[in-house]
Amino acid sequence: MATVSFRGATRIYPGSDHPAVNQLNLEIGDGEFMVLVGPSGCGKSTSLRMLAGLEEVNAGSIWIGDRDVTDLPPKDRDIAMVFQNYALYPHMTVADNMGFALKMQGVAKDERDRRVREAAELLGLQELLARKPKNLSGGQRQRVAMGRAIVRNPQVFLMDEPLSNLDAKLRVQTRTQIAALQTRLGVTTVYVTHDQVEAMTMGDRVAVMKDGLLQQVDSPLVLYDSPGNLFVAGFIGSPAMNLLDATVVDGGVQVTDHVIPVAREVLQRASSDKVVIGIRPESFELSGEQTGIAMEIAAVEETGADSYLYGALKGHATDVLKGTAEPEIVARVTTRTPPARGELVRLRVDPAIVHVFDKQTGERIS
Repeated sequence: MATVSFRGATRIYPGSDHPAVNQLNLEIGDGEFMVLVGPSGCGKSTSLRMLAGLEEVNAGSIWIGDRDVTDLPPKDRDIAMVFQNYALYPHMTVADNMGFALKMQGVAKDERDRRVREAAELLGLQELLARKPKNLSGGQRQRVAMGRAIVRNPQVFLMDEPLSNLDAKLRVQTRTQIAALQTRLGVTTVYVTHDQVEAMTMGDRVAVMKDGLLQQVDSPLVLYDSPGNLFVAGFIGSPAMNLLDATVVDGGVQVTDHVIPVAREVLQRASSDKVVIGIRPESFELSGEQTGIAMEIAAVEETGADSYLYGALKGHATDVLKGTAEPEIVARVTTRTPPARGELVRLRVDPAIVHVFDKQTGERIS
């Protein structure tokens, strides 16, 4: 096992006028499960490939343990990678696929067989060792790719969206298995995904990226409870945080005709009288009085335990109800008799859990 360090690591593709990854500084602890997450094109896969030695590092350096591996070829980095498409050899059996890298390293057959059997037991593949990849399901192929990485006993596991080819139910089941397996093996793991739910449920820490820049890195709950800027606030969480324009007034901030109390020292940090407030869907409560944020409901989704209300701020509802604009507000409520489409409701929120962001800089000020 080993630590991993990105130290000002930068990658600029030929012909591009801006870096795919720009000055990435990230420390990954020994045995840690680190998830890189962000939208397509944010630089997360490029960062992983730089660590693997598959992409050139144009500036800065990358360290594994106490070794600078920036200029080392992939075979000398003591890493094992699990790809999105599994990359299995179709003409080889499961056992041969899992043991192929060991064979190339000159490991004796008895030792190869022992390590393949141990990995197969960990992954529940004992009955499949004689099969070819074409006779396996997507989930089984993914486990074989995991097994091929495990038998090498690497210092670092690298996983590039390994679950994206699986159906939704299998993806949930397999992500739990990967997280449990990583805890059992204790191998430092860097995992790339665009799925923020996957990131939140699997990572010890999560690094959020956008346009090649690291936005914030912290534990999943800290990212959820204390997003550092508007991008992280809108990206982490499902459904996403509600981000509403508000005006600074005496005593707080105003949304529609409702004033939410916000401490004066918080609002003094704003660069103008326009701010953005962030409210999680589950932070709303239906108000039985004429107080709260006024919302006109465009759609209701009942999931059994909860109901999701989608709608628009009072006065902004027409386009949303016609279906020509995106809902501005999503509220999760627990009532078994939710309000109906087209109804005007008031949403109450605890001021202590309202996030406040500077509208110009996008940075959190609360």
